Amino acid sequence: MNITANLFVRRGLYYVILGYRDHLNKRIQKWVPTGIPEKGNNKRLANQKLEEIKQNYGKYLPSEASFETEEAEQYFEDYLKEWLESYRNKIEENTYNSYKLVVNKTYDYFKGKRIKLKDLKPIHIQKYYDHLFEKGLTGNTVLHYHANIRKALDSAMKLDVIPSNPADKIERPKKNQYIADYYSLDELNTLFAKSKGDPLEIVILLASFYGLRRSEVLGLKWSAFDFVNDTITIKHKVIETMVDDKRTILLKDKTKNKSSYRSLPLMPEIKEALLLHKKKIERNRKLCGNSYITEYRDYICVNEIGKIFRPEYITDHFSILLKKQKLRHICFHRITTFMC
Repeated sequence: MNITANLFVRRGLYYVILGYRDHLNKRIQKWVPTGIPEKGNNKRLANQKLEEIKQNYGKYLPSEASFETEEAEQYFEDYLKEWLESYRNKIEENTYNSYKLVVNKTYDYFKGKRIKLKDLKPIHIQKYYDHLFEKGLTGNTVLHYHANIRKALDSAMKLDVIPSNPADKIERPKKNQYIADYYSLDELNTLFAKSKGDPLEIVILLASFYGLRRSEVLGLKWSAFDFVNDTITIKHKVIETMVDDKRTILLKDKTKNKSSYRSLPLMPEIKEALLLHKKKIERNRKLCGNSYITEYRDYICVNEIGKIFRPEYITDHFSILLKKQKLRHICFHRITTFMC
């Protein structure tokens, strides 16, 4: 008998899903609890238990008639929440929070409809997307919901909980047509002049010259700059996300992907601005004395008392600056390098 065994997390505990095909080629499954909690780096121990259960499968599979796919009997919205928790250790905290928002809203919609995972049809998902559009969500946002739901159902299909993915059978929501808008070279020069002395002066310069993401600018440390060989290395980021229902700053020692980790030439204009900015920080540190915040002393983008800028502050203050200086409104991430 060809037995398969897979690990799955359910309600914070590891389970082993044993499966095989009967004489009618029907997929049969059994969920076996390991009693091992997910927390505490127990993945290795859980894998050992998986091998043990697989070797002794007869103990857990007394007869074909006793099989039922417990997960498929769940209501769809409950499965989504359990899937998200099982997926949590595979993604970053801010990505998890993005998924959580989708799962929670999807849960609210399907709760009470009493649709089991095994009975979920493409029409159920399509009606949900129609509901989202009626509420005014954009195509891009609904597409984001679709991607999350499809990923969750794909996981269930790969584990043979459901025979196919119903999300694959509906037409993908269409993206909104988007035409990017950027500042011209003259507008950038005006922005540089108008932002002199502003708290975001160095942030604007770095983002404009190097086309950095907001998180990458805020993640820049003094160690990223080689003032002898005139290079800058992009390898850190700062993000803001929800942790235990509170907005929290996360300092990350890696960028979004391998291509985001890169070294760039340190331009003379930026080098001069950075050295002046460093003197400004040292002056603020002396003025504040013991009141100066030293937690972020390695970071470049800090305020007058040494606190790192929040990502949302960058967005909000940038809009205020443009309005105050009567400059054309543009999103912060659209000020890009004029060296391209």
